[in-house]
Amino acid sequence: MMSPLELAAVLTSVLGIWLTTRRKLSSWPVILVSCVLYALVFRREKLYSDMLLQFVYFAFAIYGWWHWWRGVKEEGAVKVERLSGRGFAVGMIIGAAGSFLLGFYMAHYTDAALPHIDAALTSYSLVAQFWATRKHIANWWLWIVVDALEIGVFVYKHLYLTSALFAFLIFLAVVGLRAWQKALREQESVGHDVLTVPSSTRPASESNLV
Repeated sequence: MMSPLELAAVLTSVLGIWLTTRRKLSSWPVILVSCVLYALVFRREKLYSDMLLQFVYFAFAIYGWWHWWRGVKEEGAVKVERLSGRGFAVGMIIGAAGSFLLGFYMAHYTDAALPHIDAALTSYSLVAQFWATRKHIANWWLWIVVDALEIGVFVYKHLYLTSALFAFLIFLAVVGLRAWQKALREQESVGHDVLTVPSSTRPASESNLV
């Protein structure tokens, strides 16, 4: 049976991710709250990798908030970016290394329920979150894969509401992917015109500040 804590974590997560699909700065403080709530949920369920992940997410959210705010201040909007082939390869390698190291630690030194699977999802979630803070569209593709695998873990742990949340998060990731792809096309269509406008004379877009 779902607890009030899990329900609060679900609702704040949905709100934070929906605001991210809209490229709103207000997504980050909401995400900060959801990190704290889910850390408590995962601690209770002995999903320690996921619990530790929330603390890293918290740090990434602070960084993402600052990075997006700086982008709005300098460019007038939260502008998305393509991920280079090199950036993709580095992300995959870091994710694999993190999966091995964290999985080894969790399997030998904790009572984690699913140490290796949990560690792999944790590691690649960090990669996806970092890509999101850097405004790379590829973050949505990786989230779709990670969230689909997370559903199986949460069903196994009888966290059915959270499983439903992650199914909905896949939908939101698709929405975010399409929205960010559209934004990128619009940016590229006016690329040179945007670059010729001095940042000091370009006001920040109010729609991205809230």
